[in-house]
Amino acid sequence: MKRILVINPGATSTKIAVYEDENEVMRVGIDHDAAEMDKHEKIVDQMPFRRDIIMKTLEEKGFKLEDFDAICGRGGLLKHIPSGTYKVTDAVIEDIKNPPYGEHAANLGSYISKELADKVGIPAFFVDPVAVDELEDVARYSGLKGMERQSFWHALNQKAVCREAAKQIGKPYEELNIIGVHLGGGVSVAAHKHGKTVDLNNVKDEGAMGMDRGGSLPANALVNLCYSGKTKDEVKRIIGREAGVFSYTGTKDFRTVENKAFDEHDEECMGAFKAIAYQLAKDIGAMAAVLRFDVDAIVYTGGMAYSERFCEEITSYVGKIAPIIRIPGEEEMKALALGALRALNDGDYKNY
Repeated sequence: MKRILVINPGATSTKIAVYEDENEVMRVGIDHDAAEMDKHEKIVDQMPFRRDIIMKTLEEKGFKLEDFDAICGRGGLLKHIPSGTYKVTDAVIEDIKNPPYGEHAANLGSYISKELADKVGIPAFFVDPVAVDELEDVARYSGLKGMERQSFWHALNQKAVCREAAKQIGKPYEELNIIGVHLGGGVSVAAHKHGKTVDLNNVKDEGAMGMDRGGSLPANALVNLCYSGKTKDEVKRIIGREAGVFSYTGTKDFRTVENKAFDEHDEECMGAFKAIAYQLAKDIGAMAAVLRFDVDAIVYTGGMAYSERFCEEITSYVGKIAPIIRIPGEEEMKALALGALRALNDGDYKNY
């Protein structure tokens, strides 16, 4: 039996779990004090603070670092790499300290994992970070040379749920064409072609709006916003944290939007509810075209996939393309554990 510690940092919390082979035996969500977090100028500076809380929590739950065969942390905004499990090396830590694509709480997953693993001489891994890139060359073209499309998406959860969907279908993931649809605070739609994600909507820049992200905005209107007297940071904040459904409804809680739309007949909420489903359906249609409409399944995942009403709204547009499979929530913790388990049992890991 292999025992694995899994670490998944979020903006204001850190989730940890203990797995014995494929079985989760403990999970804890650690909420962090906002005042304590604000003391740190950069996200990477939070590492010692979060590391020490994790150590304390493990001790309270009766675990020691010596109990584990490996530690696996969430991967963040690293350099673009293919899907897979990677060992955390000094090169990984260097890119976390000097991130090539910006800071994100997920960057801390690998950093904390290596700090803890090195104490007891066990390996640290990360699996399918946000920057996983398997795009086909033709998908990299935008409409302006030198401004190539990039791959940032919910790789960890999408890969995990598409593999689970493949099990339900009864064929290997590597033999299927699947459209993955992550429905969370951020949304991403991706074309999985025989085990590789050949095209997708960059969650930072493209596709349907999310709960607070603008998605694909009209280019000329965006240029006007940039030259409206606002700073670069202000524009990035608006399109990245104050846009999307929030800009129409004033809330970033999807459940509130749905309840107000259908129970209180709020027109703004109903409009935003229908619009995000409509935009996601267009993205799914685009990925179906990428797969030449040879699609084995469309898979809904993420928190909004719990809403049967929302999924039905999307399906009303795309249901004729392929069978729909709903796997709501997220499989990130298990995906991290299974990636580390494959590395331990089969040596199935890559070097960054």
